[in-house]
Order: sequence, then structure tokens, then C-alpha cells
Amino acid sequence: MVTAREVAETVTDPELPQLTLADLGVLRDVAERDGRVTVTITPTYTGCPALDTMRDDLVRRLTEAGFAGVDVRIALSPAWSSDQITAAGRRKLAAAGIAPPGRAPRPPAGPVPLTLGPTRTAACPRCGSPDTEELSEFGATACRALRRCRSCREPFDHFKEI
Repeated sequence: MVTAREVAETVTDPELPQLTLADLGVLRDVAERDGRVTVTITPTYTGCPALDTMRDDLVRRLTEAGFAGVDVRIALSPAWSSDQITAAGRRKLAAAGIAPPGRAPRPPAGPVPLTLGPTRTAACPRCGSPDTEELSEFGATACRALRRCRSCREPFDHFKEI
């Protein structure tokens, strides 16, 4: 018999369908108790427009798998970080032509310094060149930036470090 966790781990992200919610690191917990399933997810950022679709997809898939009572809870703390994307998720992003994020920045204690202009870097997922430029801080979704490789001249998305 398949477990609720096994089913939940197959649900894909509506904005990045090559990744499961588990690959993305937003699937926090799946608990079965007294015939009910409680799934806890954390959005990539507060106000994520895909959150309702994630919830609906989890409920639908678990119900189709025979789990009668499904409750999806949203946990905003601890906040999601791009560091939670799994190694498999990072490989899937690169295979889809999306540069995976580097390590998320860890601000020092105290006042947050103000920096202007692009500070992120990303190697081209097509040719591997580190010589890339940011065209737009926002790509197809708020968590991605649009970049171009100066070597092969191909545009690509970069999943931002958050």
C-alpha cells in the first residue's frame, strides 16, 4: 500500500512542472492519523500565486489515491529558502535550461546593508559559461530572473537565491 507521503511527493509544482513539491523543498510534513492526512507546505514566498493550486493538487492526488480526509496547512515559519531545493531538484532545473540557485545569502547581524544593482551570478545552463548578464530581475515568475549568456548568447532563467 502506498503511503500518503509517497503520494504527496509526486505532486509537481504548478510553475515549475519539472519539479515536485518535495524537490522544491516546500513539502514540509505529511502526517496520517485516524484515517486523515495532514500535509504541511511552505510557499516559496508569502503571497505565492501558486499556493492555491498546490493545495488543490495535493488534495486531489491524495483523494484519488484513497485517502478520504485531507487537510493542507500552510506554514510560514520557518521561511522557505532556495537552499531547500534538493540535489535532484537542482539537476532537474538545469536539465530544463534554468540555472539553479547558488547558496542563499546570509546577512550579517545588525543593520542590513543597501546594495544597488544586480549582485547575483549564474553559470549558463546550456554551455556552462560563467560569463552571463542579468537582463531583468524578474523572469517568468517572481522567484526567477532573466539572464543571457555572453558566450553562447542564449537567454535563460535563473532561479534566484532566496
